[in-house]
Amino acid sequence: METLDAYLERLASDAAVPGGGSAAALVASFGAALTAMVARIARRNPKNSSSTEALDTIVEQSDALRVDLADARLRDEVAFAAVVAAQALPKQTETDKTMRRQAVDDALARAAAEPLRATALSLNVLELLERLLEFPIQALRSDVGSAAEFASAALASCAYNVRINHRFMHDPEVVALQEEALCEREVAAREILARVRVQLGHAIPDGA
Repeated sequence: METLDAYLERLASDAAVPGGGSAAALVASFGAALTAMVARIARRNPKNSSSTEALDTIVEQSDALRVDLADARLRDEVAFAAVVAAQALPKQTETDKTMRRQAVDDALARAAAEPLRATALSLNVLELLERLLEFPIQALRSDVGSAAEFASAALASCAYNVRINHRFMHDPEVVALQEEALCEREVAAREILARVRVQLGHAIPDGA
């Protein structure tokens, strides 16, 4: 299994892969991990003794999201590598050009679909961590805030990666459908992040 240091070395290299979409999925996975951590610690609080089942669900779903986001990171890398490979295909003859154009179009469609999928996962993280605010977690409020910012930033980064591929795709129907889904998730994420910030702002007084 690749270590975080090894991944960051790859990310910092002059290679095209990994890039922003892959890094965004990793950032979202940090949010999922923090969400699971907060829920696990909250279970130990006697005040939450009647809410153990709800917290168990948050733990299970957060852990599952972390796994899904690790997979999303790899899927994004594979998808963008396919774009690079398609762009390198020969284009000497008309047949070459036709085959290359189709390969590039197919690769771009997947390269947009993968970060779009990651936006849904990032939004799921935000939805889960907002539920944590229903429980007494005062000592962990900074962790909840960090998780929210990570998931929100990951979704915004994935959106960049979806839309850069849209600029080169030739299927307006697919682009329109993806853009609609993306906009809905962006709105939902902004609303959740705003609510979390307000609640945490109330929980963390000035000077605290």
